[in-house]
Amino acid sequence: MAIVMKPDNLQAHVGKELGISEWFQVDQDRINDFADATLDHQFIHVDVEKAKSTPFGTTIAHGFLTLSLLPHLTESLGVAVEGAGMGLNYGCDKLRFLTPVKVGSKVRARVVLNSAEEKNPGQILIKQAITVEIDGEPKPALVCEWLTMHILV
Repeated sequence: MAIVMKPDNLQAHVGKELGISEWFQVDQDRINDFADATLDHQFIHVDVEKAKSTPFGTTIAHGFLTLSLLPHLTESLGVAVEGAGMGLNYGCDKLRFLTPVKVGSKVRARVVLNSAEEKNPGQILIKQAITVEIDGEPKPALVCEWLTMHILV
């Protein structure tokens, strides 16, 4: 469950960390399923033997697979605006894939509320800084500013 905040209380949380998710393991079956769904079967993702000869030494998750895990990783950390009938994915700003996620790795998300802005009456745009960390790696898998539009009813 997301962190529910009243529209008038959002500004008090800007700049604050909302939390860190549980670890989530990325296995080869998930990578293969993502390859099938996106038709991206590049060998570094799906050919275990051939991937051994790469600098990574193993298969790696697609960057967009890691990005697509954000709804799951942040389900208990993201902001939900009280009185909103729905929240819509509005895209990302400043998305960067920094470190490949090797098969078998565990990832988690760290969430900071960057801003909350009323765009139109009854529409609040939330910007959250998301860092997806990899267990045991010094640099994160990805960083981005994730935007969601909350429509009040």
